[in-house]
Amino acid sequence: MLNREIQFDIASMDFDILSDDDISTLDEFELVENVHGDEQRNTEMDDKIFFERSAQKYMKFTDKNPTTYHVIEYFKHRLLSSGFKYINEKELLSDDIRKNIKEGGYFFTVRSNLSIVAFSIGGNWSPENGAAVVASHADALAVKLKSTSLKKDVEGYNMLGVANYSGSLSRCWIDRDLGIGGVVIAKQNGRVVKKLVSSAGYPVAKIPRLAEHFGDIADEPYNKETKMVPIIGYGEKPSASESETKAPLYGKHPISLLRYVSSITSCSVEDILAIDLELFDVQASARGGLDHEFIFASRMDDRLCSFSNIEALVQHKESTEDQIKESDVFSIAAVFNSEEIGSRTTSGAQSTFLSATIERVLNAKNYSSNERPLVYANSAILSVDVTHAFNPDFADAYLPDHYPLPNTGVSVKVDPDGYVATDAFGIALVEMVASRNDLKVQRFQRRNGTASGSTIGPILATTTGARVIDVGLPILSMHSIREASGYKEPGLGIRFFESFFRDWRQVKESMPDY
Repeated sequence: MLNREIQFDIASMDFDILSDDDISTLDEFELVENVHGDEQRNTEMDDKIFFERSAQKYMKFTDKNPTTYHVIEYFKHRLLSSGFKYINEKELLSDDIRKNIKEGGYFFTVRSNLSIVAFSIGGNWSPENGAAVVASHADALAVKLKSTSLKKDVEGYNMLGVANYSGSLSRCWIDRDLGIGGVVIAKQNGRVVKKLVSSAGYPVAKIPRLAEHFGDIADEPYNKETKMVPIIGYGEKPSASESETKAPLYGKHPISLLRYVSSITSCSVEDILAIDLELFDVQASARGGLDHEFIFASRMDDRLCSFSNIEALVQHKESTEDQIKESDVFSIAAVFNSEEIGSRTTSGAQSTFLSATIERVLNAKNYSSNERPLVYANSAILSVDVTHAFNPDFADAYLPDHYPLPNTGVSVKVDPDGYVATDAFGIALVEMVASRNDLKVQRFQRRNGTASGSTIGPILATTTGARVIDVGLPILSMHSIREASGYKEPGLGIRFFESFFRDWRQVKESMPDY
């Protein structure tokens, strides 16, 4: 039985490790003969299987979970199935949970079904031991339905009112097959329930381009309010029934849309109280390149890093479970919402979510919440967000020797203007963790005079006082509706983040105070 907060209906999902049948494609990849013997040969084969499985599992994850609600729900189930215990943020800690935290164990908590903090805590941990935090974000560029999405038909075309989330509704969204998904709040059997919905691979909308034959009027960019309105149907639809006209959302959203939502939620139109829906690209992820070197997919920013983040903590649990009661290590995987719009929400990185979770751990361990600054002062936080891989068609856009390549390793980000939080001590820490685990670290820094995006790194640095290092997995076409990464990136992220959880303290303690 799932915990109370997460008993609402969801689409069935499979969270098992891929079977041997799922990786039968490995036979297509020839292992290069190695002169160092069977041991290194076996290691290379193990690596190849790991990277293949990680890539396929990530692709399955991203295809099945198109919205932030779906992503967080997936992570809930992934953690529950791996033995993590759920803590309801809205309830007092039970005696059992308090005892388990004190003795050491694995836990997670959720806020607004849009962000999640999972952690392992050792039985011998104390505040001066600090914490290793890997923080990412689950939100991605999307086209959101307006609170009133009903629009008049135009010559028989059924239209939908939408708003851009961050930088969406760009030219990338034109002529794409768009599905719909999100959360529906409805009455059912005398109670109010939340239901995750998705049209899955079926497209319900399209934003059509004006053919170039029309001349200058067809030139982009288009007005986002008037020229990028999705079409969701054509022809006259049956009028609302008498009971449907009394529905809470009647007159706010197209009746055809409400009926569609009703059909996939098993709720009547009259019982639907509220919706939070968005459009998304339905094209499935794919392997690409002549030798399958790439993953082509939507919504990589930043669900690629978030996937690797949670998987790394699960692997960390598998390798530390026997010693958790004697351990003095505190490892946290935090996945926030709202990064693309500034993080200023209750589920974003500027919220109290991380600090409140740490305070509950302090309380369960019989420490005062006043010790939270001590925890942060001794902590290290990785702010993990995708970064710009080198694009060979635009080589002059990059600073020489400061760009990452695919299938190589994570990239540490540096910016003197403070768009990221990395400092020299952080670079040294990351490099030493990587060195201990035979991993490579790349660098990214922008050219002088060019624009820069930011991350949750500076936010976490200022709200916690902890040392923050910005790292990321490289992708091409960031903020496009269709992005690309090396096929090894999910696995490289898992390995680096798990290595950070395992080794950060030993590395930090070997370095001078800074």
